Amino acid sequence: MIRGGRMSTSRSPNDPSCTVDLGAQYISATPYYARIHSSFYEELLAQDILKPLVAPVEGMMLKEEEIVNYVTPHGVSSIIKHYLKESAGAEVLYDRHVTHIHRKSTTWEVCCKGGMPERFDIVVLTMPVPQILQLQGDVESLIGENQRRMLEAVSYSSRYALGLFYKADTRIDVPWAAKYVSNNPCVRFIAIDDKKRNLASKTCGPSVVVHTSVPFGIQHLEEEKDAVQPIILEELEKLMPDLPQPDSIKCQKWRYSQVTRSVADCPGQMILHSQPLLVCGGDGFTHSNFDGCIESALKVFEVLKSSL
Repeated sequence: MIRGGRMSTSRSPNDPSCTVDLGAQYISATPYYARIHSSFYEELLAQDILKPLVAPVEGMMLKEEEIVNYVTPHGVSSIIKHYLKESAGAEVLYDRHVTHIHRKSTTWEVCCKGGMPERFDIVVLTMPVPQILQLQGDVESLIGENQRRMLEAVSYSSRYALGLFYKADTRIDVPWAAKYVSNNPCVRFIAIDDKKRNLASKTCGPSVVVHTSVPFGIQHLEEEKDAVQPIILEELEKLMPDLPQPDSIKCQKWRYSQVTRSVADCPGQMILHSQPLLVCGGDGFTHSNFDGCIESALKVFEVLKSSL
């Protein structure tokens, strides 16, 4: 499986126990999805990977009363680790930039930037759709004309995220755990991340995450992160003038943040080649939330089961 990673939890370079979620912030379960995906929610709650969001979120849009919001005490990446490592026993390799995929008779040869080619019986692609279209090798010729039209129609929003890490004795006194900002040209969302996740650790410092607005992300999309970071910090200081100086900072550019237009009719998956199997999935084929990912995973699973 080749995937992206917008369920991202980062660690402080000075204190690995201090973490911040730079991607997904919390999970909202509608009554419909809570029912049809109940086994997934029950398992994650039983394992303490999910817990109800009880901390105050200022400016959260009013939704149906039945919607339940969840947070991940150990970071949102703990969901991915649970399914890949604990449930599937998969070997997880990080920081592999796939550039080419070649068909070799009954297998696939996958080439990574700066690495040796590897052979696989089946390949599942779950990175953002534009990155699938950028793959070189045999993928381009395998995508049919109608499939290409459908894939090229997929669009994403873009934004920056800033993670601020603090030393253990730092106090951040605000009445909220997270806050939506509506009157700033840059900042859209701020969270005291450890407070949002209801952590009460005395051994590590707090962490803060800042998400920019989509218009700001688009405006500065092609700029270097080092040039954009000071702009975000300047706007953050206007909103939180008493915020202490962080011990370290991480700036993340999300070129493909959330799907704004998915593959038509949300099929959940798309088969590019049957034998050997090459199949695409992910939120680009459904919608950008946890339940969209589950829907796609179930559709891909059915394809894998049929193939095997």
